[in-house]
Amino acid sequence: MGQGHDVHVAYMVSGALSVFDHDVERYADFVGEFNSIFGLTSRQTRAIEAHIDRFLRRKRPGDVDSSEVLAVKALIRRSEALAAAKYCGVPSRNVHFLNLPFYNTGHVEKLPLTQADVGRVVRLLRQERPAMVFAAGDLSDPHGTHRLCLAALREAVSSLPAARRPEIWLYRGAWQEWAPEQIEMAVPLSPDELLRKRLAIFRHQSQKDRAMFPGPYDRREFWQRAEDRNTGTARTYDLLGLPEYHTIEAFARFDSIFGTVR
Repeated sequence: MGQGHDVHVAYMVSGALSVFDHDVERYADFVGEFNSIFGLTSRQTRAIEAHIDRFLRRKRPGDVDSSEVLAVKALIRRSEALAAAKYCGVPSRNVHFLNLPFYNTGHVEKLPLTQADVGRVVRLLRQERPAMVFAAGDLSDPHGTHRLCLAALREAVSSLPAARRPEIWLYRGAWQEWAPEQIEMAVPLSPDELLRKRLAIFRHQSQKDRAMFPGPYDRREFWQRAEDRNTGTARTYDLLGLPEYHTIEAFARFDSIFGTVR
């Protein structure tokens, strides 16, 4: 944004499955008290709050959340995403929530991709016509969501005329980093820029402190994983005799990893 680019952020799924139940209780209590303070308390508000409290008290491990609980969890993730975008200077009108249907099972296991999923991505690409798309390349994530989102993006891009297809660049986040020979774009980050990234991650408050899907034997928070990855990449570049930087954000071309989109 600071360099004059028109930046858009697209969230492909709601992220509701990564919200803890205690966050839902906290937000439900907040809304009830908020409405009470401003004289907005209504029968419907009390009924929904009572339903959430009753459902969560009776919920057993493995139970699918009710539609009301899932809606609150999705709203929590949406509000956090908007807060992070605002902090980074991205206006709310440039933040898109696609809510791809494959994710909405209530379980960790997702549905197969369908045209309904791909079609939503196609519509956004046709609407905004981006020159470059940066997508998560975390194919080792324990819940498989990133893999399915990337498959939907690939199918969507392949449906566009060749002249209108954007470049696709892949980054990695919580679970692994690109090997040095895979990195095709290395963006140095100053200490101030790294701190800004950390504080943007903090806006996703429900994902703070403990990751819902941390992977085996790794108790680091997401911001710690991100910073360790960025500093580790910079350290590798330094050991290879390349310029020394504080941290580096690394990207690989989609075509180099998975082959040309056809």
